[in-house]
Amino acid sequence: MAGGVGSRLWPRSRAASPKQLLHIMGEGTMIQNTVARLQPMIPPDRVLIVTNASQIDGFRDQIPSIPQENLVAEPFGRNTAPCIGLAATILLERDPDAMMVVLPADHWIENVHEFQNRLKLACTIAEERKGLVTLGITPNRPETGYGYIQWSEKKDGIEKHYDEGVRVVRTFAEKPDLPTAERFLRSGDFLWNSGMFIWRADIILKEFEEHLPDLHEQICKISNTYGDDSYPNILEKTYRRITPISIDYGVMEKAKNVYVLQCDFGWSDVGSWDETYRLSRKDNEMNFLLGDVVTIETNNSFIRSDGRLIAAIGLEDVIIIDSPDALLVCKRGESQQVQKVVDYLRRKKITSLL
Repeated sequence: MAGGVGSRLWPRSRAASPKQLLHIMGEGTMIQNTVARLQPMIPPDRVLIVTNASQIDGFRDQIPSIPQENLVAEPFGRNTAPCIGLAATILLERDPDAMMVVLPADHWIENVHEFQNRLKLACTIAEERKGLVTLGITPNRPETGYGYIQWSEKKDGIEKHYDEGVRVVRTFAEKPDLPTAERFLRSGDFLWNSGMFIWRADIILKEFEEHLPDLHEQICKISNTYGDDSYPNILEKTYRRITPISIDYGVMEKAKNVYVLQCDFGWSDVGSWDETYRLSRKDNEMNFLLGDVVTIETNNSFIRSDGRLIAAIGLEDVIIIDSPDALLVCKRGESQQVQKVVDYLRRKKITSLL
């Protein structure tokens, strides 16, 4: 899934150059790192990328190993459920027994070997139980920027995998406030919701048919024309009628055969500048500096220049992100509020900065 804008990483992440196409963490861009960490478990010719039509050329340039027909363009975003449904119908046409690993294109993962091991186990569970499997991350702090998954102690059908960290899902929880996140952490039976899913393509489409029948019908209309001359027109017309909905709310919270696999491979969705600072290697003053930056008596800060000199004097706990046409100055711990800046720009229709 690679259609988002990453507005909380403004001013670097924009509609025309979203964070999945940027160098944020690691050697390559986010999408390049996402594809690379799947090798050789999932070769490029089995990687399907669903993105916004306006971004498709960027993916062609950055990942030439992905076949042209595996780059699927949505005319506009409709949240995660339509994206996943569309991909599932395409995969099912190619292979009636297709196993589907759903991954956001903007995650950071430290231990790739352990990540692949967990994916393989998740595929095993999805095949054996004919169910829906998600990866849950063992929390190490009371994080308010992530959703949570509560697991049950029931072992129905998963006895032989229980000691490997496979659990039956009890419930999903939205992003909590700090007291609730602290309670989740103390309880010991909550995991971070990573937004990564594993299931058979036919199984998830059956869940769509049961829980999202209107969306299922519309997705099937699109898939019936996939590869035909009429496909682009049908795709756009149908997407205009689709109501945006997430896979969590539309399916996962309602389905009965749902499992979570406890994971601890070093994970982040790199969703904000605060998170980027947390993951970055700091200097002796606990600063992360990139580009032409001079600091004097400045500590615990993230400063990134995009060409011109930034001189920071006597600052502490700040985030400064420079770009050719916009400058962000933010107190550390407040970068989730960057979304409000983007909302303001949308209201004022200042499209040149979006």
